[in-house]
Amino acid sequence: MNLRQYWARDYTGRPFVLFGTSHLAVLGVVAALNLGWLWLGPALDAEARLAVRVALAMGLLVNESIWHLWNVTTGQWTAQTLLPFHLCSLLIYLSAFMLLTRNYPAYEFCYFLGIGGASQALLTPEAGRYGFPHVKFWTTMVSHSLLVTAPLYMTLVEGFRPTPGSMLRVVAELAAYAVVVMIVNRLLGSNYMYLSRKPDTPSLIDMLGPWPWYIGWLALIALAVIGLLYLPFLFV
Repeated sequence: MNLRQYWARDYTGRPFVLFGTSHLAVLGVVAALNLGWLWLGPALDAEARLAVRVALAMGLLVNESIWHLWNVTTGQWTAQTLLPFHLCSLLIYLSAFMLLTRNYPAYEFCYFLGIGGASQALLTPEAGRYGFPHVKFWTTMVSHSLLVTAPLYMTLVEGFRPTPGSMLRVVAELAAYAVVVMIVNRLLGSNYMYLSRKPDTPSLIDMLGPWPWYIGWLALIALAVIGLLYLPFLFV
């Protein structure tokens, strides 16, 4: 078996299949892990909870480092694509910060946008032709799985809760961040957060009309998702 092919840019192995066996296996593991916090959480003491938070944070940062290393070694790393201005890229570092420091403002942002954004990315990942067990398959799945898991862990085990004020702050922060990203895109000729054009690969954005109108729809969808994620706490 030639293990180099699983790191190669020109991968000739099995392509990624949406809702194929490997994709469904990842979704199943993520679902089981996060449902498991309901049972495991009460059994964890302070030392164990710290260990879990450190493990999740290190998982996010190590996985992101491998992703960048793969892009560097295969000649794909550019400032136009791999600076941390995509929302999920920002959330990787913010989630690690949240886990290590138990920072509540970071939790608010990660709860609404980490779960809302990364869960969609888990359901329709941009893995391209890189199926299991290529490194891009793993980095894509691990990053988005942990972006969902980190705020759920903080909610289900550490007892953090969003508030109505959380929703307002996250909406304002997201709008401000989008303005910053638009400026970055203009300066670099990049397409972070897909605010300059649609993704190059098929995605749900294709259903939302041409640029710039789909940006308005994305904003409305973000508001709806934030509202839905607050519903479990509405009567608590």
